Amino acid sequence: MAETANHFNERFQTFMNGLGDRYEPYVREHLSKVYMVLGSTAAASALGAMLQMRDFLDLGVLAAIATLILVLGLHFYKDDGKNYYTRLSMLYAFGFCSGQTLGPLLGYISSINPAIIVSALTGTFVTFVTLSLAALLAEQGKYLYLGGMLVSVINTMALLSLFNMVFKSYFVQVTQLYVGVFVMAAFIVYDTQNIVEKCRNGNRDVVQHALDLFFDVLSMFRRLLIILTQKEERKQNERRKRN
Repeated sequence: MAETANHFNERFQTFMNGLGDRYEPYVREHLSKVYMVLGSTAAASALGAMLQMRDFLDLGVLAAIATLILVLGLHFYKDDGKNYYTRLSMLYAFGFCSGQTLGPLLGYISSINPAIIVSALTGTFVTFVTLSLAALLAEQGKYLYLGGMLVSVINTMALLSLFNMVFKSYFVQVTQLYVGVFVMAAFIVYDTQNIVEKCRNGNRDVVQHALDLFFDVLSMFRRLLIILTQKEERKQNERRKRN
């Protein structure tokens, strides 16, 4: 056990030294702030979802409207070096309202199998950490070419969603869910490297960069929830048929 712990510690120190050699101190400081803000935004989202699920606070459609207003506000209310805490508050409010909109889905899933939420949360966390580290350890700017391709895929998926509102194809719906998970995974890699490049070019907007990653994480989490829930529903239906 002691040898394993020492081996792990040595690997961790090697990893940290590698990051230190690869990135400038101001880049490492910026990434630390971004990840801390991302974590606290996720906590605000969890709080919003929990309050909605327990019927302590349910903003309903107001939460969906607020998320749209807040994300537009963050887009147009640019960082000027003096409005950091105002924009940070807007980001936390966005995270909270996003959790409120996610609450009904989580409540439904809890009635089926609460373990699904844990599995989706674990899968999202492990995927995010793994891909972020892979992006940071990869050659600088190696995955920035993905940006245009990913935007094209997202636009195509949006068009398919509109068409599917009319045709209601189950195959299209399922395909979008699985493709969406891989697209969000690619966005995590792209956004991580893009944040580093932006920081080096003078853009140190912590709030915007945390928002970019939060979008990736939330979108992946939502899709994993739906995929796992559909699998569980199929299993339960098969059990009922046997019985």
